[in-house]
Amino acid sequence: MFYNEKKIDRLKRIYPHGTKICCDSMDDDLAPVESGTIGKVDFVDDSGQIHVDWQNGRTLALIPGVDSFHIVREPSDNAEEVEEQDDMSMQTV
Repeated sequence: MFYNEKKIDRLKRIYPHGTKICCDSMDDDLAPVESGTIGKVDFVDDSGQIHVDWQNGRTLALIPGVDSFHIVREPSDNAEEVEEQDDMSMQTV
């Protein structure tokens, strides 16, 4: 699958270095990354492949539109602050 420059730039913005990714399924007949494996994006190359350092020690690229994956969102520090504030307000009641 080939992408134009605009699509590749978009992929680079969406998946910057360090983005946490989970592989849902990979279309690789020889040795796919197992579903549920977590990794971090190393870089997006000029053909649009997302190169990932997987937690199982492998380094294998994902191909958008072929492989299925999603970004793993970390809880934000702000959410923890809100929970702490809620806990404090409950104690004073």
